Amino acid sequence: MHYKNRRSFRGNVGPSRPVRRLDLRSHFGEGGSFSGGGGRGRGPSKYIDPNKFINKAVITEKVEHFVPEHNFIDFAVDSRLKANIISKGYTTPTPIQDKAIPHILHGQDLVGIANTGTGKTAAFLIPLIHKVLTQHKENVLVVVPTRELALQIEEELTGFTLGLKLYSVCCVGGAPIGSQIRALRYRNEFVIGTPGRMKDLMEKKCLNLTHFKTVVLDEADRMLDMGFINDMRFMMEKMSKNRQTLFFSATWSPEIEKLVKEFLKEPVMISVKTQDTAKGVDQDIVRLNRGDNKLDVLHSMLMKPDFNKVLIFGRTKHGVEKLAKMLSARGFKAESIHGNKNQSGRQRSLKLFKEGKVQILVATDVAARGLDISDVSHVINFDIPATYEDYVHRIGRTGRAGKKGKALTFVE
Repeated sequence: MHYKNRRSFRGNVGPSRPVRRLDLRSHFGEGGSFSGGGGRGRGPSKYIDPNKFINKAVITEKVEHFVPEHNFIDFAVDSRLKANIISKGYTTPTPIQDKAIPHILHGQDLVGIANTGTGKTAAFLIPLIHKVLTQHKENVLVVVPTRELALQIEEELTGFTLGLKLYSVCCVGGAPIGSQIRALRYRNEFVIGTPGRMKDLMEKKCLNLTHFKTVVLDEADRMLDMGFINDMRFMMEKMSKNRQTLFFSATWSPEIEKLVKEFLKEPVMISVKTQDTAKGVDQDIVRLNRGDNKLDVLHSMLMKPDFNKVLIFGRTKHGVEKLAKMLSARGFKAESIHGNKNQSGRQRSLKLFKEGKVQILVATDVAARGLDISDVSHVINFDIPATYEDYVHRIGRTGRAGKKGKALTFVE
């Protein structure tokens, strides 16, 4: 077994065209998926040249320095909300926050092309909390692809609404539906959840969207990939035609453009194009020679002192659970996160990993969608991803917030 010599060449990750950091009311011809993108791993894998998993991280000075037009104290929001924003340490908005918040406050529909980690959650929560505080009986629906993302958004919402007597309910699969039905009987200004569970609750007459005049579709491209399009349409048809719709996606494609035309009215379009996260990630492969035991090789890697917070990706739910158990049996502090695990189990595993109480989190692609975990030292692709787009998503969990990350892919 050996690490293949790293090579540095442009064009390994993402499109080779010039990157534009910000586009206001732009047309999105330059978006789209990374090469090799496809389904969510449900069909046969596409062959990916292992050389695409090798790229030396290049740290360059930013050609463009973003200067925001606003500070958070400048936004015309309720003074109590502003106090909560300041207490959370928010001072200078990110590009998506700086450009999106004023338009959302004005009640406009909006399309935001932005990745996880750009601050888009606060970009829509802050103006929508103000909207709820200032408009009588206003309800907000937030639709996301995964329960983890739903819970993260609810957690951030709680921080912004301290002392404001606003309420929310999280409606996601993998959790008891009975408790969600009971929670929906009470006043909830914000309902956050996944399309499948929301549709179930609507069909049970427990969730009535006719009174909702604001909807956020977050990570819409992921919902499309995961087959939620019909559930999304089912929900949108039940909502008021006189609504405000906010639509966020990491990519732009003909399918996404069609959804925007279907769901939104004359939207403001904001594109936050940051440098591809993957360019700040040192990428290499772990070549397995004949006779090498894959688990033993992984074991020896995880023993090294710099492997202190490691996210390992596997292809299947069963394989992820098995690997986590085998690593635990070898004395490592490891947890797993996948679709067969119930919500409380997934949240417990995620919390332990985020807090650094376990060294290793083993995950499937879908379970890790949208997760924002700080200070991940390494991403290890124990199983090669189904598509190159999945690969870029996986390694983007490290090298965040300007730090350099490391990604290793096992190749047999």
